[in-house]
Amino acid sequence: MSKSEKVYEIQTFQYGQLLTSQLKLKGELHNLHDAEFKVFSQWGDDGIIQYLINYLAIPNTIFVEFGVEDYKESNTRFLLMNNNWSGLVLDGSSANINTIKNSTIYWKYDLQATHAFITVENINTLISDAGFSGEIGLLHIDIDGNDYWIWKALEVVTPIIMIVEYNSIFGSDRSITIPYRSDFVRSKAHYSNLYAGSSLPALCDLALEKGYVFIGSNSAGNNAYFLKKGYEKNIKTLDVKKGYVVSKFRESRNKDGKLTYLRGDDRLKELKGMPVFNTITNQIEEI
Repeated sequence: MSKSEKVYEIQTFQYGQLLTSQLKLKGELHNLHDAEFKVFSQWGDDGIIQYLINYLAIPNTIFVEFGVEDYKESNTRFLLMNNNWSGLVLDGSSANINTIKNSTIYWKYDLQATHAFITVENINTLISDAGFSGEIGLLHIDIDGNDYWIWKALEVVTPIIMIVEYNSIFGSDRSITIPYRSDFVRSKAHYSNLYAGSSLPALCDLALEKGYVFIGSNSAGNNAYFLKKGYEKNIKTLDVKKGYVVSKFRESRNKDGKLTYLRGDDRLKELKGMPVFNTITNQIEEI
């Protein structure tokens, strides 16, 4: 890291500390969007996480996050640095994990970084091998693919705060996800890069099965927040319709891999005919 990069990170971190102090002064909030701010997260999730951990007084200060790339932009980096939580991050790129291990953040904090392509078959072993089990503070799944299936298979830990990426393109009516494939890579599954993950209704149904309540989405419309039942305090629980947010970022690509900037329903039309798994009927359907 260059000197200018170090200065920028310090300034960014201190800015996040200031925003956290201001957030605490707001007291109880009625909408997660009111808590949002960005330090190291891609969107406003740093603020949401700071609000939740301070409001709920999480006793188990341990986190797990999947799909962090080189960890420079992630939802738990500020949590690690600002609140001194312990954590495990996983990514499918060995180069990304080596970058994390060679950075100063790796010796300054209690962080473990593991190279692994996460599947239903290995997720519990990966976490238990890191020494984590039982109740932990937070877990975030963002692997652009089998997110629903990984949460369904997760047993070794029970997070108090659960954050799972959803695909808002799939809408708020159907409980659907991509069919499970252990080798799923979204850029290979469909050229558009839009075919991945699950709908919010599918995640909310799974949350109920696992003993969680849905408390909302970030304003970007890609991360859904769930709390383990019994920890809600006065945080309002929502149904899918009230908590669903349509994403507006435009990451679609053509067959040459170039951005096409599709928006709105045109994104779903691009996936017409692709198979999806209905998590209620347990049947394969088409978009």
